[in-house]
Amino acid sequence: MDSELKRSIILDNYENPINRGRCNQDEGYILENSRNVSCIDNIDLYVKIEDNIIKDIKFDGEACVISISSSSIMSNILIGKSVEEALNIIDNYKNMIEEKDYNKDILEEAIVYEDMYKQPSRKKCATLSWDGIARVLKKYRDERK
Repeated sequence: MDSELKRSIILDNYENPINRGRCNQDEGYILENSRNVSCIDNIDLYVKIEDNIIKDIKFDGEACVISISSSSIMSNILIGKSVEEALNIIDNYKNMIEEKDYNKDILEEAIVYEDMYKQPSRKKCATLSWDGIARVLKKYRDERK
């Protein structure tokens, strides 16, 4: 994917984020906050899981272009996946960011961040929501063992 297309996808997901909004925990959503203490990034994640399937993800908060666009892309990719499928995608995404082996075929639009390793100060921005979702999914999985 060329760099102009990557920039376009990132900017579109920042300006028109998919699944941005708040939800009520009374509706079965799990709330998880992801915050980057070294900048303004502060995102609330709302995750609804039923029968081991991610039924919905919403996010809201104040954050930079990379954090918002990454949250948008992440939510779109993970909705409809099983907890284990989602954790596998998250692991591959984080491996990509850290320049480790990863399966690019399962990352869908998240592949736009494949060059993020060139900007070490932005890695946290690109993984903020992914780390938050991983915490929710691992807790959900561990509670069902």
